[in-house]
Order: sequence, then structure tokens, then C-alpha cells
Amino acid sequence: MINREIIRIKIVQLTYAYYQNGNKNIDTAEKELFFSLSKAYDLYNYMLALMVAVNKEANRRMEVLVQRAKREGTPEPSQRFVLNRFAIQLAENKQLNDFISTQKSGWDENAAFVASLLEKIEQSEVYQEYMNNPEDNYNVDREFWRKIYRTLIQDNDELDSILEDMSLYWNDDKTIVDTFVLKTIKRFEEKNGPKQELLPEWDSEEEKDFARKVFRAAILNADDYQRFMSEASRNWDFSRLAYMDIILMQIAIAEMMTLPNVPISVTINEYVEIAKFYSTPKSAGYINGMLDGIARNLVESGRLAKFIEPKKEREYKPKKQIITKQHD
Repeated sequence: MINREIIRIKIVQLTYAYYQNGNKNIDTAEKELFFSLSKAYDLYNYMLALMVAVNKEANRRMEVLVQRAKREGTPEPSQRFVLNRFAIQLAENKQLNDFISTQKSGWDENAAFVASLLEKIEQSEVYQEYMNNPEDNYNVDREFWRKIYRTLIQDNDELDSILEDMSLYWNDDKTIVDTFVLKTIKRFEEKNGPKQELLPEWDSEEEKDFARKVFRAAILNADDYQRFMSEASRNWDFSRLAYMDIILMQIAIAEMMTLPNVPISVTINEYVEIAKFYSTPKSAGYINGMLDGIARNLVESGRLAKFIEPKKEREYKPKKQIITKQHD
């Protein structure tokens, strides 16, 4: 699950923190980096567990309504929502339950929010369409929760506030994690039952190596990389550059220099995109030009054995989707 988009953002955050921290121990900083990445996976599990918590609350309310209907001799309410096949399968998922069993806190501590979310679900058009849908099968049940997640959970300011209180590490993670939760919902199959596999924390050891190599190179070779920046900023006072711009370029150069299989254009575009949300309004364009110039100089001088497009052809290609929320 932890991909390079998350890794790059975490490296930026932890490199910045490294220089702000008086105790500059790179081994400790690296442990903090991997701990921060593991917290992103925790958030993924917590978001899956939120759907289970909502269904649990719905079941609790349904029991009350059924008992009342029996006492009053009135028709019992439809139990279609609480008997949603996908929700039941998710609640029984072995991997998710193993995770929940290791956590000291969960959604029970935010019961008021869970209850409020359930009410919003029951008032939504998605819910009404689902309850009135003549089709009644697993695919319909799964698609219902995918729509609920996209419309009521993915962009939810109250939820974002709760998550920030639960963990400082989650401030910038949810936007990316949401995409993985939606992907997971889509991957669920009824035949797999409680053994349905969730996304693994790491796709491969290669991603761990990526994080470790880039982070260490950015710090250990900082003097060299900052010299490259100084040489490239002939018409600028290097000392007046935004500190975050220096951090971003330092990490981008580290990635270019240490990972031969990552194209220069990919590296530059990724850090230009991050600059939009972590630095000044003018930083993205400036960093794009600076990194392009630095890369050309390194390639032409033989210090970087990579291909770079002719200058008139290489341009920044913005992503279609925002990677994370901008800080205030």
C-alpha cells in the first residue's frame, strides 16, 4: 500500500524535521521515517474499521427498533442495511480484526461521530436508492458502501479533525489513504469470506530501499547537493531561498543521484507537485527550473548517468489530482 507518493511526502516532512531538531541523529531520524510510514498503514485499517463501526451502531439501533415493533405489534423495519453482505464480510475479516485487536483505542472512543455519520448515511440519496433497489446481491451491497465512502467519508471535515486528534502523523495521509480504501472495497469478493486479503503494508522491499536510500542520501550528501543548487542559482541569492525549497531540491537531487531507474522528468515533476502544498506560491515554477538546470549540468559533466530530454522539450506536467491538503 505504501507507495512512492506517500514515501516522498514523508521524506520531505522528516528531512525538514531533522534540520529543525537539535539532536541530528540520522539513525533515529530513519526510524522515525519508517514509523511515520507505518502510521499511514494504520490509518488505512482505521478507515476500514470505521465502516465496521457504523454497521455495528446500525445493528444496535435495529435491535431496539425490532423490539419496539414487537411490543407495539407494528411491522418490523427493513434490515437490508444491517444485513449488507459486504459490511458483514468486512466485519469478519481476519486481517482487519487482527489489527483492531492490537490497538489501544478505536472508534468506540468516537461513538458520537459514528452515530452522526450513520444518521447522515440514512438521510442520503445513496441510502434511499439502495434500500429501494430491487436488485439484492453482493455486488449491490459492495457498491453501496463504495458510494457512501466517496460521498460521506472521503471529504468529511469533522472526520479529518478527529483523525488529527488521534494521530499527528495523519494530517496529510488521508487523501492518499482514501484511494487505497476505495481500491480495497472494489477488490472484495464474496467467495473469499473472512480470508479476503487487504492491501499489504509494503508492496515490496524495493519501496523500503527507495525510502531508505533517498532519505539517507539527502542528509548525508547535503553539502554537495546544496553546492549544486548554489551553482545553478547564478542570478539568485541562494541564502534567500525559502528553506522548504532547499529541502525539496535537496531530496530531489538525492533521488536523481541514487536511483538510476527513476527518470529525471518523473523525479522533477513529483517534487514540483509537492512544492505546491509545502512551500510558497512561486516555488513550484522556480524549483522546476532549478532542478532542470541542475540535472542538465550533472548529466553534461558526467556526474549523472541518465537521459534528459532536450531543453525545449522537457516541461513540467502537472498531476490531475491533488496529492494532499495544503497547510494553513
